[in-house]
Amino acid sequence: MFRKRDQPRLWRATFAVVGWTALALQYLLMIAPAQGWTVLERTINYFSFFTILTNILVALAFTGPLLGEGSRLARWSASEGVRAAVAMYIVVVGVVYHFLLHPYWNPTGWSLVVNLVLHYVMPAAFVLDWLWFSPKGRLRWIDPAKWLAFPLVYGGWTLVHGLATRWWPYGFVNVDQLGLVRVVVIFGVLLVFFLIVGLGLVGLDRLFGRATRDRGATPA
Repeated sequence: MFRKRDQPRLWRATFAVVGWTALALQYLLMIAPAQGWTVLERTINYFSFFTILTNILVALAFTGPLLGEGSRLARWSASEGVRAAVAMYIVVVGVVYHFLLHPYWNPTGWSLVVNLVLHYVMPAAFVLDWLWFSPKGRLRWIDPAKWLAFPLVYGGWTLVHGLATRWWPYGFVNVDQLGLVRVVVIFGVLLVFFLIVGLGLVGLDRLFGRATRDRGATPA
């Protein structure tokens, strides 16, 4: 039997392996059918998916706690703000994929397996990790606004890269088909959704933090 204090480490080790394996497999699947693209171009495109970038953050956040406390990755991944921000990003990944992309995308074989892992398994695993193992009660209501920096930078990169190459990672950001104004509006709506998810996480953080403090203050 595993001791209770070993449970977070086992959970994180398991999903660190699952996450990195899925990311590596997705990369191999993406560069295999070149279809006129060079390996370098396909590699740049691979790192231009928000799903990939966010799952890299998730895999890093699962890996960090397994390392020595003196390592930068361990310190980064130990931050309550970092873990909540990553939870916000991966929740949006799962929801957007399920409602906006899944109806129009029917992968098979290994692509199906990878899609299930990156869009369903890893979001669920990390949200549960945040709920079960992250200290609560330290987040502020302003934090979700700060966490928007990552999707904002991603949106800028997507626009610059897309206009330069005419390649777009997702249909709902395809300026060539939808026009710049419509894409900006869609992106604005997504930012609002990010913010709502982030505020929800802060609300849960405060609720659980208050419950923990109340239990600690209750006389034995």
